[in-house]
Amino acid sequence: MRMSRIDDPDLPLADIMTHWPQTIAVFTKYKMLCVGCLVSPFHTLIDACAEYHLEEDAFMAELKAAIMPD
Repeated sequence: MRMSRIDDPDLPLADIMTHWPQTIAVFTKYKMLCVGCLVSPFHTLIDACAEYHLEEDAFMAELKAAIMPD
């Protein structure tokens, strides 16, 4: 199975947090309830940003920064 790309628009939130657990800190920073949510296997980053009124590109940039090695 190939590794997904974090910027894949169809990637479910649950997969993002499973493959890159360091992103959980970004979700909690914005008080998002995505961590442990029963819907996270079905919602995408686009869905979450719409729900929490976040700018997608800026949020994605934070997620990418969280997974980049120092």
